[in-house]
Amino acid sequence: MSKTHIISLLILTITPFILPLISSQSSNCRTSCGGITIRYPLSIDDGCGSPYYRHVLACSEHGTILELRTPSGRYTVKSISYSDPHLLVLDPSMWACSDGDQFRPTRPFSLDSSTHLSMSNQNEFLFFNCSPDKVIIEPRPMFCERYPERCDATCDPASYLCRHLPQCALNVLNKASCCSYYPKATESLRMMLKHCPTYTSIHWNNVGGLGTSRPFDQIPEYGVRVDFEIPVTTNCLRCQDRAKGGGTCGFDTSNQDFLCLCEDRNVTTFCKDRPVEQHSGSHGAIAGTVTAASVAGGVGIGAGIMYLKKLRAKAPVTHGVQTTENRVY
Repeated sequence: MSKTHIISLLILTITPFILPLISSQSSNCRTSCGGITIRYPLSIDDGCGSPYYRHVLACSEHGTILELRTPSGRYTVKSISYSDPHLLVLDPSMWACSDGDQFRPTRPFSLDSSTHLSMSNQNEFLFFNCSPDKVIIEPRPMFCERYPERCDATCDPASYLCRHLPQCALNVLNKASCCSYYPKATESLRMMLKHCPTYTSIHWNNVGGLGTSRPFDQIPEYGVRVDFEIPVTTNCLRCQDRAKGGGTCGFDTSNQDFLCLCEDRNVTTFCKDRPVEQHSGSHGAIAGTVTAASVAGGVGIGAGIMYLKKLRAKAPVTHGVQTTENRVY
């Protein structure tokens, strides 16, 4: 057998093991899902955006529904703001006006703080039919005057939202009680739900613009506001600079190091700099690195067999969403 045939046979033998590495580490960075814009630091494709938010967003098979993944479940994302960084998500297990006095079982909403997501203080939680023997249910101003050191412990039945439930008829609750309380941690939310059949979250939307504090510029909407941080790094700013090629900020999926994702290659600095890997015939930003592809061209006949053995032993495991124990907000 000629040397050319031996090399061809070797490449054909190795290729099936190289392709899984390429497909598992690389993907095009999609910029929208369900009509919602996706951009840095968020992403729906591995290797895009910031590793702080890896695997937290998922897009449905047909690209119509965007979901947030948390330790407590998956929630539809209603909107994303990048100027005032936050997501507004909907929890179908929470109480809705149509439920009236029929309280459905619910579970506490929680976040994994290692993802740099946090509950916004613009949320207001309403609890219904709480046990007065287990929960302090008193108007907040009066209770805080008497017990200032325990002010945060009261669930306020005289809150504005309990008296004006958004989009609800005045008598929607009939004989049920309502009180407003903002849990300081996931555990306190769990404790409240042990003594209150259900709850809902209302988010105050600043319709008048960023930073306004005037009441008439805010409207209440059902949903949970989740704030996120936008990491600002020199590498990312250089990568996005149009004068330097206008790339997309991403990361290496194997070690989470920064990568600038360009139209036809990945680089560690900016698109007009020397590439890390050159990919022919591909279009759109490429996430992650494809280190295996460069090996095939330089593998000799004897070394190729050793490489094949090592490659089988070190094939990467594809990880899904990793959750941790619930932490404080």
